[in-house]
Amino acid sequence: MKKSVLVSIGFLMLLISSVLISAEACQLQVSLLNQDPYPAIPGEYVEVVFQVEGVENSECGAISFELLEKYPIEFDPGQDTTKTITGGTFVKDYTNYLMVPYKVRVRNDALDGNTPIEVSYSYEMGGQRTYESKQVNLKIEDVRADFEVFVKDYDATTKTISFEILNTAKNDIQALTVEVPSQESIKISGANKDIVGDLDSNEYTSADFSGTPKDGNITLVLSYSDAINKRRTVEKSVVFDSKYFNLTPVVAGTNPYLKYGFWIVVIGAVYYFFFYRKKKKSN
Repeated sequence: MKKSVLVSIGFLMLLISSVLISAEACQLQVSLLNQDPYPAIPGEYVEVVFQVEGVENSECGAISFELLEKYPIEFDPGQDTTKTITGGTFVKDYTNYLMVPYKVRVRNDALDGNTPIEVSYSYEMGGQRTYESKQVNLKIEDVRADFEVFVKDYDATTKTISFEILNTAKNDIQALTVEVPSQESIKISGANKDIVGDLDSNEYTSADFSGTPKDGNITLVLSYSDAINKRRTVEKSVVFDSKYFNLTPVVAGTNPYLKYGFWIVVIGAVYYFFFYRKKKKSN
């Protein structure tokens, strides 16, 4: 009797141990391996790669992995968001984990900072499917710049037009280039690009071109390198109104003061001739 009880207890302990071992047999570990670009930019695509460890274990059965479409990311229409694999499927001498890549768009209204994104994954063990989820942080920062541009001056004598440019964004930029593309509203003589250089946030600079503008809108193309060294382009429209500028050129080599002096001399000579000479004759 005593021996039978001991055997029963031993069998029960073995059964419990087997169940526990089986329950712990499939353990998936999920992490965000990489995101590109870093940080992600609102309104643009970001590539994220997840690493799933534990898939080499055949006890996991059919494994399913999915990135959930929640703020701050969204998928293109028809994009496949689920990855499936059978546990224990891996190549000898290669990595024993699964890498799952996604290319998604960051929403325009996404805020700067670390924002959680969520993945859902499941595995089948002992005829039952287990579901789990995890959140990881996606780094988001709007590194784009924006500008206010206006015509600062136009010199009709030299036919030089000067544009004032203000960096209104919170980000500093590098290698700013201003281009005046071919258009009806202005005829450029010489180079149509001006390399301005670096421009900090809330700082301004100017770009000068030789040309003849007409009243109306002038299109400018501003190119710059952002904080992640990506080259970006912004197109701006600037209004030119001739009434704010003196468009009458001064003849080269003349001085307006000399012109006035000339007339003073002429008037003085006339006065001398008619009055002083006349007075002298009367004496």
